Amino acid sequence: MAFLYNIFISLLTFGMKAFALINDKTKKGVEGRKQSLNKVKSAFSKTDKVIWMHAASLGEYEQGLPVLEKLKENFPQHKVLVTFFSPSGYENVVKKQHIADVICYLPFDKKSSIKEFISQFNTELFFTVKYDYWYNLLAELKNKGTKIYVISALFYERQSFFTSYGKWFVKQLQKNVDWFFHQTQFSLALAKSVGLVKSSITGDTRFDRVKQLRERDNHVDFIASFKGENKAVVFGSSWQAEEKIAEVVSRKNNTVKLIIAPHDLKRVEHLKNTFPNALLYSEIKNTQPSVANSQILIIDSIGLLSKLYSYADAAVVGGGFHDAGLHNILEAATFGVPVIFGNHYRKNPEADDLLSANGGKSFPDEYTASEFVLFLLNEDNREELAEMSQNAGKFVDEKPNSTEMILQKILS
Repeated sequence: MAFLYNIFISLLTFGMKAFALINDKTKKGVEGRKQSLNKVKSAFSKTDKVIWMHAASLGEYEQGLPVLEKLKENFPQHKVLVTFFSPSGYENVVKKQHIADVICYLPFDKKSSIKEFISQFNTELFFTVKYDYWYNLLAELKNKGTKIYVISALFYERQSFFTSYGKWFVKQLQKNVDWFFHQTQFSLALAKSVGLVKSSITGDTRFDRVKQLRERDNHVDFIASFKGENKAVVFGSSWQAEEKIAEVVSRKNNTVKLIIAPHDLKRVEHLKNTFPNALLYSEIKNTQPSVANSQILIIDSIGLLSKLYSYADAAVVGGGFHDAGLHNILEAATFGVPVIFGNHYRKNPEADDLLSANGGKSFPDEYTASEFVLFLLNEDNREELAEMSQNAGKFVDEKPNSTEMILQKILS
């Protein structure tokens, strides 16, 4: 099976390099990996003690960050490495302020490449977030005596571990991973059913992360003036379906304020055509329009969304009306904001939990979702809005401190 895995990695590498010829996002990942080795060579010596976090993409990075920050507090002399598989994660984080000494792409999981990369520094502790497993990487780290953890682990029935050919993969995890910190009881039960007994439930570290958001300064210029005394809906990480909801709501309720933050800034041009009277956030400082007289504000800047939720009376979060994957609903819920989203969220157990707590609603299509948003914003239904708002905030408040539980185990 190891032979077949290495063939798969070779095919994956070739496939991504070929696809990079026609896809800009893949090209960024392929080109970025060419710099990874030089980055660690420049920043680390072979004797440097390193704490290494790997995250597939941005969501996993946010999930792992509370643990990484606490580890750095406990080991201030250690250096920090963060690796990504996805360009969307790397591109977003590398531009921000962060605690890492190096942020780079994870090399393709070829034995020779991984061995050379790992040999440049001394990894004392490595953790991957959720479910991004690369077997040559884990084996080489374990050969070096590294402590290896999986935080916010989430096992589900369709993973390879639970197939007829999955025994080899399970054996690698048994041999190389020191402990799994699971999000849910179901994930823990699945892991133990195949012999991954070095496991415990610690919950989802994203709750720790979003609780921190309340403590910072969430002011965003011009938003209070734009909202005024009106109710506001934030459309976070929107795709086409969520933007259709915005169209319906704006047409049927001309007093509500809509703030649209697309999942990709390439959608801004489409949004300008769809909402010709909308303001662009980047233009407000230059033109100083009367923001209070506008109904729709398009956010064409990155890094503002989690702060914008603090102004919302309701939030529509993107990705759930198709298979792209539901975006982060917790960033809105932490501010006591009811969250509306589509019903495609198989890998998001927090969505089911929020629905059970009546802090959010899920719908099969954008049309029924639109009607519910209009219902919630109707002044006659202010009690329902208040109840859902309270439930959303309480839902986040009641979650345990996952980071503290993980740290206790790692440091014991």
